[in-house]
Amino acid sequence: MSEELKKEEGSISIHTENIFPIIKKWLYSDKDIFLRELVSNAVDAIHKLQNINLMEGLKLADEYKVDIHIDKEAGTLTVADNGIGMTAEEVRKYINQVAFSSAEDFVERFKDLEDKNQIIGHFGLGFYSSFMVAETVEIRTLSYQKDVEAVHWRCEGTTNYSIEATDKKERGTEIILHLNDDEKEFLETDAVSEVLKKFCNFLPVSINLEGEVINDKNPLWTKSASEISDDEYKEFYRKLYPMSADPLFWIHLNIDFPFNLKGIVYFPRLTNEFDVTKSHISLFCNQVFVSDNTPELIPEFLTPLQGCLDAPDLPLNVSRSYLQNDPQVRKIREVISGRVASKIVDLAKNDREAFEPIWEDIHSFVKYGMMREDKFYEKVKDQVIYHATGDDKYTTLPDYLDRAKEKHENKVYYSNDEGTQATYLKLFKSQGMEALILDAMIDNHFIQFLESKNTDLKFERVDSDITENLIEADPSQKIVDGSDNKTKGDKIEELFKENLDIKGLTIRIETLKDDSVPGMILLNEQSRRFKEMTSMMGQGEMPDMFSDHTLMVNTASPAVDKVLKLQEDGDTESVGMLIDQIYDLAMLSHQAISKERMAGFLERSGKLLGMI
Repeated sequence: MSEELKKEEGSISIHTENIFPIIKKWLYSDKDIFLRELVSNAVDAIHKLQNINLMEGLKLADEYKVDIHIDKEAGTLTVADNGIGMTAEEVRKYINQVAFSSAEDFVERFKDLEDKNQIIGHFGLGFYSSFMVAETVEIRTLSYQKDVEAVHWRCEGTTNYSIEATDKKERGTEIILHLNDDEKEFLETDAVSEVLKKFCNFLPVSINLEGEVINDKNPLWTKSASEISDDEYKEFYRKLYPMSADPLFWIHLNIDFPFNLKGIVYFPRLTNEFDVTKSHISLFCNQVFVSDNTPELIPEFLTPLQGCLDAPDLPLNVSRSYLQNDPQVRKIREVISGRVASKIVDLAKNDREAFEPIWEDIHSFVKYGMMREDKFYEKVKDQVIYHATGDDKYTTLPDYLDRAKEKHENKVYYSNDEGTQATYLKLFKSQGMEALILDAMIDNHFIQFLESKNTDLKFERVDSDITENLIEADPSQKIVDGSDNKTKGDKIEELFKENLDIKGLTIRIETLKDDSVPGMILLNEQSRRFKEMTSMMGQGEMPDMFSDHTLMVNTASPAVDKVLKLQEDGDTESVGMLIDQIYDLAMLSHQAISKERMAGFLERSGKLLGMI
């Protein structure tokens, strides 16, 4: 039997006399974190006892748990565990010396700091966070060791304390908080339950609030992926995000080298309400909630990811600056990036039909990731799919190039607006040619990125030029009118130039294999890209995309033949109307006709209809 503990009183040996008011002032905005600290300390005490029980063969068979009890009448909140407990000497060491010396160091270094958010994480708040909400704190504790007395420690929010023997019979520790008058919200079960579910929802020890277990001791990420069904993954997702639709896919992480990391991350179905700029991953440390705002752990292009990551090697009170500079965090980002890339490859290879609707949600992020990370690009480049116009299907770039190599090797035709470019796409389809639909905001950059990765590859928008596969050698072009030694094409070009006095316009004569289109506007690919780039960079006024443009006149069109016939008949007024109409229709397909020309177009259309 140890020597009987007599009541003693003393003063905590620190130099900052107003330490408690400073703690309360500086940590007030994060006050509910005290409950996380006390509960996680209680779980640690249980884990320590479990380890000792195993190593020393104590044969303890308790049902380990943490109990939280509210006494409204007394105004107290109690956090109790049946863990290792403390002796009087351990109370003196860990409570009077270690905890408060850390508190003093904290105050000295951060009392003049303007940004309060920087405080959390520089020091573990631990036990002394109790004084954020309590005017008096008591500890009643009994060590697991034999023949020791239970200890009662009390402090009333000053540097003075008392310690004496008590009649506690059960092993473990109770922290009793006598709450301040303005912290009575923590006497409400619902309020305490909300905090516990936020911070302690997945702790590996039963957390009881007024006798009811409120946590899940074995969250899904602690299990092996082979043990979990798809329905269980979806059920866990709904538990995390109750109002969300089922996720597109998920990745189960279980890494023990070169660092420890467990978790499940989900790619959600994106809606207009979903904030793709905000971090949606919850960070845990040994199943203790740390933060739901840790964008540093996720590659920038994967910010939509949701779910949980448990990184036991990271400090419980991890700071943003720590996450930004820690090498392990960079490795975590690399692992997540690699696993997402592998998942995309698996989905694309194993079930293309199921992958295609998923691609609609994720393609912008995948493309951005390819541009940001070479490793990510190398893994997924051959599995990226594109909507192709041929049979309204999806294709990979290698497959598209393979099919097109006989007609346009290493050249990719694309459309970024199926509506305005419908005429061009119709021509392509009529000749059995395909174009890729690249109409997302990111695609302008992505096209140039792909060209930089493969210098032999060339992307051209369908309205940038007329491919030779659409042009037919027209014998009539070689027939020369004996009177003026001009070909049909020469005459058509001359007529269009005479009637269209438009700055920056070039007339080009071709005979297309399709006679349904009288004229088309062509925009040089490189010139248009440069104008788009300067526009996006905000350099000066909005550039005019049509300051330099080409009207390609199709000599195979009956409408163009009509122009020649009217000219031969001397009807110059009708010639002018038809030429203007052909030009305006071509510009109208680009939605680029001016207000002035629109008025003339409408009036002219009425006249032409009257001539039928």
